[in-house]
Amino acid sequence: MSGKIETRLAELGVTLPQAPAPAANYVPYVISGNLVHVSGQVSQDADGLITGRLGDQLGIEEGAGAARACAISLLAQLRAACDGDLDRLEQVVKLTAFVNSSADFVDQPRVVNGASDFLADALGPAAPHARSAVGVAALPMGVAVEIEGIFRIK
Repeated sequence: MSGKIETRLAELGVTLPQAPAPAANYVPYVISGNLVHVSGQVSQDADGLITGRLGDQLGIEEGAGAARACAISLLAQLRAACDGDLDRLEQVVKLTAFVNSSADFVDQPRVVNGASDFLADALGPAAPHARSAVGVAALPMGVAVEIEGIFRIK
């Protein structure tokens, strides 16, 4: 199924992957009323996991790219939750982002802008959201970024 959002993604050169399977004992999303809570999506793209620590191996631009990749996975999970119809999305409510950071790295918000800016470009008026950007000492499998999201749907 292809609607307005998937058409916009195509204009941006983005094809959503199949929703990634959970890596442990949890579900990829839970629907509660008109809210979809999407489990944390780790930074990965067609080439595999995007790993590294911000402030050590990775710079802000690379981290922002990793955060953008997380946002793409969030939309893939949301599409699965909406039975293939992303146009059911009414609003991105909240993102909680974890950034694999060196002890002195303080630019987590700039990294997470990679996700927020991508969602703004892709979703327009549905994109403005609340957000947390948290620096952590390590993430699963050494990934650079992990982001979970809450979305309101029709």
